[in-house]
Amino acid sequence: MALHERDAIRDEMTDPLFGSGALRGLVPKYTFPLGATRSDDAFQLVADEMLLDGNSRQNLATFCQTWEEPQVHELMDRAIDKNMIDQDEYPQTAEIERRCVHMIADLWNAPGAANTVGTSAVGSSEACMLAGMAATRRWRAKRQAAGLPSDRPNMVCGPVQVVWHKFARYWDVEIREVPMAPGSYAMTPEQMLEQVDENTVFVVATLGVTYTGAYEQIADMAAALDRLQAESGLDVDIHVDAASGGFLAPFCAPDLVWDFRLERVKSISASGHKFGLAPLGVGWVVWRDSGELPAELVFHVTYLGGDMPVFQINFSRSAGPVVAQYYDFVRLGRDGYRAIHGSCYETGQLLAATIPTLGPFEIVFGSTPQDGIPAVTWKIIDGQDPGYTLYDLADRLRMRGWQVPAYPLTGAASNIAVQRVLVRQGVSRDMVATLIDDLRDAVDHMHRHPVTVPMTPEESSGFSHL
Repeated sequence: MALHERDAIRDEMTDPLFGSGALRGLVPKYTFPLGATRSDDAFQLVADEMLLDGNSRQNLATFCQTWEEPQVHELMDRAIDKNMIDQDEYPQTAEIERRCVHMIADLWNAPGAANTVGTSAVGSSEACMLAGMAATRRWRAKRQAAGLPSDRPNMVCGPVQVVWHKFARYWDVEIREVPMAPGSYAMTPEQMLEQVDENTVFVVATLGVTYTGAYEQIADMAAALDRLQAESGLDVDIHVDAASGGFLAPFCAPDLVWDFRLERVKSISASGHKFGLAPLGVGWVVWRDSGELPAELVFHVTYLGGDMPVFQINFSRSAGPVVAQYYDFVRLGRDGYRAIHGSCYETGQLLAATIPTLGPFEIVFGSTPQDGIPAVTWKIIDGQDPGYTLYDLADRLRMRGWQVPAYPLTGAASNIAVQRVLVRQGVSRDMVATLIDDLRDAVDHMHRHPVTVPMTPEESSGFSHL
């Protein structure tokens, strides 16, 4: 290399970051770049774009983890190049996944937890899909063996997260969702029985309804289905969508019976990256025993080396979140999870006690371990018109960086708007005290500056890819 060329490279290396390279001009946003960019420049460009996102720690709408210990970050980095699906190349990572499944089965009181069957997933949504596929296949096999038609499957549920609507549409299953009504925000056993018939694949019971945070009465549902079978011979399985409660109830409400202690519960799904405390990208589904997972749904992959049984919708994915989940289990144990979540419940109860003092607000759900997740949901008291909506209040709080969602309920309660705070690891008592101050200031501002045209749900909607 000529000396003058070396000097040019040396000068380029010492150029100020914002005075050279790609940062001096515009980078194409929707056409593929023609040439390469220096790594420092590309990093700065992307990092600057991310400044426009909200602060994830102030996102009180999300159920997902927004804080992790430094050791988790290091483990995620070490696992970034490990493919979770490639069990032949990464046998110890596969072993870690198996250990997690057995630990979760033990947590959920599966009979013979050491020999149970389950799998990790990208999140609880994929885990729900897998459980639904298995239940549908079991129902069809049972119907066909009895010489009965199997072309009109349905599922019965209360107010559910959108994944179940996706499942029903993707797999042609009729969804019979018990609608909300004023004062009734979850499915009751009586409402469930009104929807169940011979074509019901399964009942989906929710341990932590997305809209409010409350637990559905799973033990009562199981007892009602037991009575139905005794009276009619109709045998209907239960799947528990424990996306949030599955990593809360075992620690903070251990006497609450919702899991495999109920014989009618055939599968349970949960999200590891919610109250399982793992970073984004991991969910879990566990079946009561191996007989509940039809063998024909398991694929055997050989082209990565070895014979690998696979039962996931997704294929290649980083092992990082699964490894991090195992770290959390080993690091915290039952006592650690109980301490973290117990603190969240206490902080939520403080918020629930304070909200009614700030304005014309009524608590819909208030962070009690026996009844639901550490969340606080409130609405404007019936008959009161403070001159603003909860959508206006949510919009005002955004100015301080808080994401405190306001949204309508469903069914006959769709005219009721609620607002909700999720209290998770990292949402400290001091942080909530600051939120309370900002809520008080926001309400005071609304009184001093009345809203001419109150905001609607459509106007409050956030970002859309469309």
